[in-house]
Formats: sequence, C-alpha cells, structure tokens
Amino acid sequence: MEKKLTGKIAPDRIRLMETPRPPRGLVERFQALGDATGIVSDVMDSLGITGIVGASLLKPTIAGTCIVGPALTVRNTVQREHPYETAKAKVNKMAEFEAHNLAQEGDIVVIQGVAGVSNMGGISSQTGKRQGEAGAIVSGGIRDVAHSRSVNYPVWASEITPVTGKSRIETVEINGDIEIAGVRISAGDIVVADDTGVCFIPRARAEEVLALAERKHELEVIKCAALDSGTSVADLPTNA
Repeated sequence: MEKKLTGKIAPDRIRLMETPRPPRGLVERFQALGDATGIVSDVMDSLGITGIVGASLLKPTIAGTCIVGPALTVRNTVQREHPYETAKAKVNKMAEFEAHNLAQEGDIVVIQGVAGVSNMGGISSQTGKRQGEAGAIVSGGIRDVAHSRSVNYPVWASEITPVTGKSRIETVEINGDIEIAGVRISAGDIVVADDTGVCFIPRARAEEVLALAERKHELEVIKCAALDSGTSVADLPTNA
C-alpha cells in the first residue's frame, strides 16, 4: 500500500521510501545472542569494521533492554530562525513522524540530531511503538522519558532535556547517510543495542559479523559452563 506523506519534509529529501530489509532470519539470530554488543564489537574489531558507540555516550532509557534491527535514518539540523520567533509563528519543521510513517515492523529509528534540545518526545515514541519499531537511537537530546518507558519504547540518547526541538530543529533528510560519533550509518545497516552500547553494522557485512559472533558466543558459553563446573582457572578454555 502506498504511503501518504505528512508534508513535513520535501519528498525529494526522503532518499528511500522503504528501509532495506535484512536477510531472512538475521535479526532473530542476532537476538538469540542476548546482550551481545561486547561480542559483536570484538568481531568488528577483528574484521577492521568501525561502528561502535559506548553507552557512556548513547545511554539507554530502559535498562536490561536489547534491540536488533535495520536503521531507518533521520538527519536533523538547527533552524536558522530564532526559536522564539518560530514558536510564536507555530513553525515546526521536525519530521521524525515522517520516519514513523515510513517505518516497517522491527525498524530502529536512528537520528543524527541536534544537541541541547529534544529530537524525540513521548508522543513520538508512542507513535514509533504503535508502528512496530524496535526502538530509537538519538545523537542529541530527547525528552518525556517516562512516557517512552510507559509504552516500552527503548531509546538510546546522548542527552535528556525538556527543551523542545519543534521551534529549533529542521529535519533535512530521511533514509540517507548520517554520522553519529564519527560512525557513518546508512539506511538498512544493522543496529545492535544493549546496556553496554550500540553497534552499527554495515548491511553488506552483517552476515559475516553474525557468523563470527555466533561462534564466539558458543565458545563463551563453553567457558562459562567450565567456570560453573569448578574447572580451575589454569584449565579454562582460552579461545573464547
């Protein structure tokens, strides 16, 4: 069914109307690894792939949550006009709701946002939850954290602030390339996020990363079982 745009962003600024889908079963296999950003980070290091951002920068709003899914990207910039003037004129150029409008089941909204103001609030989070999104990653501020928690919509963000972005932010692109903490992210790249941080995996390398992460996870399970059984430290497996 054709998507009806909300009109908050020019159609030519939406690079892809549909986020590229991961191979069948890939998301579920990543999910089976649990809180695996440490393992995935090690594998990406071994393959020379950049894409790790720690939870000290992108902090989760719901502890104990792990999400995996394709990135639906949004790029925001600061409006040129003074925010008090745009607020008085009721000018709102934020268009993350357009991203929600385009979202497919399991997508993760990833926003290259603006610092010091909110790039996503509670109603936006509730909309994302209703659309079936797994959650959101925001470089920049968010607000209404209690609201997003109440609908079980997890967000990883660099800031939390009550200051609205409605009169301060302009969304300039959806499903184009963005950059967060020096990491380049494209629509459809695989996002793995947990309490430890966020891994952005290039879509073309995701199956390669997954296969090695599964093997590393198996070895760590063996090592933990050996610990539980009382195996001496000197005799523990060392290849995990």
